[in-house]
Formats: sequence, C-alpha cells, structure tokens
Amino acid sequence: MCGIAAQYGLIDADAGGRMLERLAHRGPDDDGCVTVGRAWLGHRRLSIVDVEGGHQPLAGPDERLHLVGNGEVYNHEAIRRKLGAATFRTSSDNEVALHLVDREGPRCLAEMNGMFAFVIAGTDGSFLAARDPVGIKPLYWAFDGENVVFASEMAAFDPGVRDRIEAFPPGHYWTPERGLLRFASAVPDDARENRPSTYVPGDPLPPRALIEVRAMLVDAVERQMMGDVPVGVFLSGGLDSSLVAAIAQNHLLERGERLKTFAVGLEGSPDLLAARAVAKHLATEHHERVYTAEEATRSLPDVVAAIEAFDPSLVRSAVPNHMLAEFTAQHVKVVLTGEGADELFAGYEYMREFDDADELHRELVRSVEGLHNLNLQRCDRVTMAHGLEARVPFLDREVIDHALRLPAAWKLASARQPEKRLLREAFDGWLPHELLWRDKSQFGDGSGAASVLTQPFADSISQSELEAERHQTRPALRTREELAYFRIFRERVGDVRPERTLGRFATA
Repeated sequence: MCGIAAQYGLIDADAGGRMLERLAHRGPDDDGCVTVGRAWLGHRRLSIVDVEGGHQPLAGPDERLHLVGNGEVYNHEAIRRKLGAATFRTSSDNEVALHLVDREGPRCLAEMNGMFAFVIAGTDGSFLAARDPVGIKPLYWAFDGENVVFASEMAAFDPGVRDRIEAFPPGHYWTPERGLLRFASAVPDDARENRPSTYVPGDPLPPRALIEVRAMLVDAVERQMMGDVPVGVFLSGGLDSSLVAAIAQNHLLERGERLKTFAVGLEGSPDLLAARAVAKHLATEHHERVYTAEEATRSLPDVVAAIEAFDPSLVRSAVPNHMLAEFTAQHVKVVLTGEGADELFAGYEYMREFDDADELHRELVRSVEGLHNLNLQRCDRVTMAHGLEARVPFLDREVIDHALRLPAAWKLASARQPEKRLLREAFDGWLPHELLWRDKSQFGDGSGAASVLTQPFADSISQSELEAERHQTRPALRTREELAYFRIFRERVGDVRPERTLGRFATA
C-alpha cells in the first residue's frame, strides 16, 4: 500500500525527507510527514481505498497520537465494532491500530489479521514500531547514535547508516522503554508440533477436511479483495495462482464484474501456455507480458536493486516478476498471488523426499517462518517498485493457523500421492483435470528466466574470482552466478550486512 520512514530520538527532518524521496515508488499518489514528541514520521501513499482522510500520518481524535502505516488490516471492520465508542476520523483500515494501541496497549496488535508495518508516536514522547507476524510487509531499522531510524526499504536509509541496518523481526513491537517484544508468531505456538495421524499416504482424505480447506481459502481470497480499485491476479498457470484466480473470478462474477489476470514468460514458455489455458477456462480478462532473453539480462541489475537481495533463485524468479509487475500496474493497483501455498501444503520438489510426517511438519514451520526475507521480500519489492500492491491470501493468518493444524501425513508425497493432493482434491471441479494436477515448476523455471540468466552471469565470473571473494558474506557465496549478483547488490544497495537483513535458500 505504501512506504514509511520514521525517526526516534534526535530528529533530522532533512534526512527524513531524503528517505521519503527514495520511497516514492511505493507511494506515488501522496506523501506526508509530521514531527510529534521525540519522533518524526513520514509516509508515501498508494491509494487503494478511496476514503476521506486517507492521507497519512493519521492522527488520533485529540491529536495526541500519530501513525504511519504500510499494508492492510483485513478484519478492521470487526475491530471497529469492538472499539465502539472510539472516534474514528477516517474509514482507513490502518486507523484501527491507532485506537487499539491507545486503548489496550501493544499486545492488542495480535488481534489484527493483515499485512502491516506501523509506527505510532505520541506528544508525550511515546513511540512504538511493529510488524505483522508473518512479515508480509517489510520494515528495517538502524541505531544511529542516539537516533533510531526505520524505513520500508534498505535503500531508503542514508548511505552512512546502511551498515547498521537490520530487519525488524516479524510479530514484534519495539518501544524505547521496553525494547523489542514479541506479540505474535507466524506459526501459533500450539501449531508447531505435528498432529498425530494413522493416515497412510494414498488412502482417501477425509471429505470434511477437504470442505474446510476449500472454505478457508475462499474466505481468505474474498477477504483480501477489499478496496475501491480493481484487483487482479498474477497467474502462472500453476495450481496455487490458478486456484486464487478461480475463487476471485467467482467472487467478481457474483457482482457482475470480471477478473483481470496477468502472466509473463518467454514466448512458448510453460507458464505462459498454462496461464493462457487457465484464463480461457475461467473466462478472465487475460493479459500477457512476453519478454526476450535480452530484456531479462538487461533488466537484472535494476531487479537486484529493487529486491535488495542476491540469492540466485530469488533473483531468477524476480526478473520475470518485475517485468510482469510493471506491465500489470498499467491495469490495476492490487494483485493477488499464490505465495505461501507450497510452504503450507508441501509443494516444493525437495519436500517429496520426506517420508516422516513429523520431519515434514518441522520443515513446513521452518519455511513459513523464513518467508519474510525471501519470497515475501521479492513479492513486495517487485510490485511496489511499480506502485502495485501484492496480497497473499494463502498467508492470511487464519489460513496458516488452519493449514498447519492439519496432520502432515496428509501432505506427504509418495508414488500413490502427488504433492499438494489435499489442496488439489479440495478444489476438484474448479479447474480442468490437467490444470488441477499440473506438476509444479519454480517460477523462474516455468517462465523461462532460469534458462537465459544463469549461464551468462556465471560466465562473467571466473572460478579464481569466486575463490578470492566468496567470504565477503556469511554464509559464503556459493557460485559464480551468486557472486555476479552480489557485486550488483553491493554497487546498488550499498554496505548493507546480508547476515542481518537477508535470507538465503539452502541451495543456489
């Protein structure tokens, strides 16, 4: 939705203004700032909901508290009803955080279902920064002497501060008095252990479980279609985005509207062809961005700068995503994606190797908790680079909570049970059989990016250069391709310390 910047301690409004300028792409529609108490708050706005007073910073009814926020609170209407007597100045979903914290304190942040990063400051010197439990929306901070600085992206910070930047941890809030405290986790504590089951992969799955999974995801997609602007779907033709598109199309058809879907790939690439087939079946208004190998290699330095990362798998998938987002932003301001389904329903190829349900569940928990500085970082950056907001219904807190309470035995792959069978059977009849049961491919592979990026960038680095430079990061750089991307990262993002800010996949 937006980009935010903030300072606490020794205020430097000029530095704050520079930070907002570097975040202009995240909020091209409006900007604002305020000095309150011991804090400076800044905001760049992307208009998703047409509300009177949607301009930020938002102020409480007595001007005592101010807030800047990035993201959406999907259950804001329920929270408004609960607060009752609170005097709301706007219909902005972000405003509920201001009143909740004022009335009940920061622990109440756990009540919000959404993706968000908030900073709240008071005239009495109070200050709070918080990030959603999954880490869908980004937030970084740096201690600069007596000043603490916050921003939505690392490149927003002044260069002299970048070596001190750290990722603000998901599900935490910070106050000067109490420090950093957790208010919620991506995975609820009572869902961290696998639910025992005597189920044998290949046996029939419980019909009621299939109904509940379907209802859960339908509710999440419809909940995340809130707003006053058209909502589209990134459609790769794979299972996850196809299901999101099917649900969204059904929802819009009931309102007499039609879904816009968007796909990207090299001419003739598997994702492009599969997305075309899904769109035809669903009768969506389908748009394609066909790119060339030359466009992919030429755009890569800008993509590395945009995603602020250098992991090869992340970069390869980000290149087509970045081009798709630029194209999609010409048509809509919000897109839904299929991010998170593989982490909840064991969709990755390497997960097929698990034959122990408890071990698989532990891996699913680990992968969900690691999303914030890998796939979710890519998802946020490639879209917000073009003033486009991405929403991830599979990572709705209610979906995560439900999916990780299901026995992991239901998710084990075997000769008799393909990966994500649970999800596929839950939506039997929603898509043609050949699309519902299509094998998964990584986005960078299915769109064709991996085939045109890996070798040219690996060939630009010699093995001796890799040996000489691999220990610039912890863990060490693994391949010549990764070193090529890391050099671009250093040049474009600066002296950020990767071990404090970034995730890396297990293999390059």
